Amino acid sequence: MLESSIVTLKIILANVWIKALLILIGSMIFSILINILIKLTIIRLTRRTVSDVDDRIVENLRTPIFLSVILIGLIWAAQTAGIGPATVFILLGSAKSTVIIVWTLALGRISKLFFQAMEKITRFTIIQPRTVPIFNIFSMILIWGGACYLTLLTWHIDITGWLASAGVVGIAVGFAAKDTLANLFSGFFILADAPYKLGDFIVLGSGERGLVTDIGIRSTRILTRDDIEIIVPNAVIAATKITNESGGPHTKKRIRCTVSVAYGSDVEQVKQVLMSTAKANQLISKFPYPRVRFRSFGDSGLVFQLLAWIDEPALRGRALDSLHTEVYNNFNAAEIEIPYNKYDVYIKENV
Repeated sequence: MLESSIVTLKIILANVWIKALLILIGSMIFSILINILIKLTIIRLTRRTVSDVDDRIVENLRTPIFLSVILIGLIWAAQTAGIGPATVFILLGSAKSTVIIVWTLALGRISKLFFQAMEKITRFTIIQPRTVPIFNIFSMILIWGGACYLTLLTWHIDITGWLASAGVVGIAVGFAAKDTLANLFSGFFILADAPYKLGDFIVLGSGERGLVTDIGIRSTRILTRDDIEIIVPNAVIAATKITNESGGPHTKKRIRCTVSVAYGSDVEQVKQVLMSTAKANQLISKFPYPRVRFRSFGDSGLVFQLLAWIDEPALRGRALDSLHTEVYNNFNAAEIEIPYNKYDVYIKENV
């Protein structure tokens, strides 16, 4: 009985199609076992860590591993079944291309997770929130470039001629799109050097002033105080002087209110009125403290300057309007005269 069963089994296994089917079923079972093993061991270990980055990396690797094992079994089964060389070549190329695409997508997601994790580690000073987009772009170029190269090799496509042609085409495109490339590289330098960031108030050398609303690879968008959006190419910004009003140790900005008083006025009284005006204004920061300077002896009066800080550069116009109004009213209440130019006109009579 046993011998007859063994003979029957050998006869069944002698059929190449049955062997191919068993290989395919075995590969599917093996991939399921690997998936279960990852879930029971590696995922449980990663969940014990503080960060969830390793959990997400393992989750992204499960699908490529699962599909890779099945596709390897499919290729093995096709070769065992004795399919013709042309069919095997197409099947093998399709399977390899699918594996390459699946792994490329997974590696792209893993690279983003990796750089997001690295920016939180203080010792990696080169990887910061402003430089992460650059690393993501270069990593995606390398990953997809490698994927395209491997896919071409899978289909036995000679890329030597393509590379030579690409060099010539690249030179031609470089000359034709030199402005675009200049903006592109300038965008990389702006992201890396970070002369400004989103939400900063900047003033360009050409006079444009506004809030930075977007920093792209090709251009930077600035929203002016008139609610007009200005799109400035990055190459222009890289070649001009930039004044970042939100830069420095804090975002506060100092404003100046200049006023003249008549000769003969009490200097100490003028300083006191100006200081009390600044301290009572709601738009003026309490720290740093406002201060008053006696600047010069003007043509028609004594020139004083009230120096005060505001919390945001966007408040400059409102704060100056409020200060000018209150200074004028307080000077009138204190009977401090604000001089103005006077002209005497003489009319010469004909004799």
